[in-house]
Amino acid sequence: MFTALQMDFAVRGVAHVARVAHPGPLTAWCPARRFNVMTATLHLGSQGWNYTAWVGPFYPERTRPADFLSVYARAFETVEVDSTFYAIPSERTVRGWASRVPASFTFALKLPQEITHENRLRNSDDLTRRFFDVARELGPRLGPILIQLGPDFGPSELPALAAFLPTLPHDVKVAVEFRQRAWINEGIIALLAEHHVALALVDAQWIPRSTMLKLADRPTSDFAYLRWMGPNRDIVDFSRVQHDRSKEIDAWVKVIPSIAAKVKTVWGFANNHFSGHSPADVRAMRRSLGLKVVEPNQLGEQLRLF
Repeated sequence: MFTALQMDFAVRGVAHVARVAHPGPLTAWCPARRFNVMTATLHLGSQGWNYTAWVGPFYPERTRPADFLSVYARAFETVEVDSTFYAIPSERTVRGWASRVPASFTFALKLPQEITHENRLRNSDDLTRRFFDVARELGPRLGPILIQLGPDFGPSELPALAAFLPTLPHDVKVAVEFRQRAWINEGIIALLAEHHVALALVDAQWIPRSTMLKLADRPTSDFAYLRWMGPNRDIVDFSRVQHDRSKEIDAWVKVIPSIAAKVKTVWGFANNHFSGHSPADVRAMRRSLGLKVVEPNQLGEQLRLF
């Protein structure tokens, strides 16, 4: 649909050449291993779409909340859904999401907090089964499921995690986010790899960025899950960028080709708290990677075509 772009990356002194289409694969080629060509599809988007503060700076003026998702999907090909963390949605709601986006669009859903925070991964078989059944209503638009563990869920609860992972369905991709640095060790990496669960790589205050960037070379599944959270949780105005995150974005852009050479798919999501306005961060990331960028003024032009 779109003309492929060539881009050269220099990652730790090794040149990678990538061909990118939107949406489509990022192909990384390493001169040292000319016959080992690996491809990965990149899906970059925001954590959520339902923000009235985006009307004007992102959504065209007078865009109705009911139209937010369909307009969002003209700019990005994926979104992380936060609302599923608070409750399992109805099948009708999930089918409604799917009906408002293109067939190539994907949703990443959070596992409900009743399972992760209240039950702490214990005694949740029926609840987990029901959640995945509802998630499957998205059909081919279903992306990965994120198990976001709480900051008080420490390594002492390893038995609960070890017992929970084997109960996960094999037909859905799953990632785990830890919010304690002590979880990051060889044993956990081996455990996640055994169950083909991705370790979510997070840019946030509770885990050093250097640790996350190093883990980019240690995928535990055939896909990668990246989250750009930021340290500033006091941001309440999501209409504009308030913190310059160009250095952080550059650091991730340098390792994404390396990640893409080791997995089949990369999902990445920016939070409003990363800089103040996540659509701008996603566009900056896409632009640096050579991916197609849809500017806000182009969304207004697209609306007039429908």
